[in-house]
Amino acid sequence: MDDSQFITAPPPSPGRSRPSSVPMNPLPPNPELLHSLGRMVRGLSALFWGLPIALIVCIGIASAGWFQMYNVVPPIVVTGLVAFGIWQLDSFQKQERPWRNALDRAKIFALINVGLSPFVFWWNHGPSLFFFDVCVSVLALSAWFFIFSLNTVLLRLGAMLPDETLRQETRQFTSLNQSLLLLLLALKGVRAVLARIPHLPDQFQALLEIWDRWGNWLLILLALLPLAMTMALIWKTKEVILESVFGVKN
Repeated sequence: MDDSQFITAPPPSPGRSRPSSVPMNPLPPNPELLHSLGRMVRGLSALFWGLPIALIVCIGIASAGWFQMYNVVPPIVVTGLVAFGIWQLDSFQKQERPWRNALDRAKIFALINVGLSPFVFWWNHGPSLFFFDVCVSVLALSAWFFIFSLNTVLLRLGAMLPDETLRQETRQFTSLNQSLLLLLLALKGVRAVLARIPHLPDQFQALLEIWDRWGNWLLILLALLPLAMTMALIWKTKEVILESVFGVKN
């Protein structure tokens, strides 16, 4: 962020009185920068609310058949809200290549999520169809990549904002979030590989039985923890922007 946009007028020299006719107001900030930061605040708000809503709605439609009368509209709307949020960050610091690369990756996965979201409705009506099963699996994998990429976006964004506490917290929590996400993917991959190996030893069979009983709860926990911490980082980043730039405490 260009701090020169927020420089105030210098104080008068010692021994020299300030002219009463000259107001010493801060220099006006760059309107283009304020516009991009305003869009960023809207985008972070959309991400904060859109992520949990999209998760709940998509899982509810796929598993319990919620909102049947609305067909494929609800999953498209909620995933579209998340895509809208990530697109609102697009106008900020276009010259920063690491930030732009991270943002572009997140935008790609957000679009994939929107495109595949109707399959949660269709899968609920035909879960035995292989094509629907594959599409829902790809949607889950794309959602995983989106959360992983979103943490990188928040890391790059925190490095550009003038708040050292935010930078430290972002580094710590994004690293933890991505480690948990990698662990989640690794456990899911090991389970898929073991299920396809014929004639497993008895100890592995017993391990698979335990996993089938309790493993889903572990996966849910590993998914919800990084999601919750990502939402906390989004909220903290939005507060820093509102307080340091717009002078508003949310």
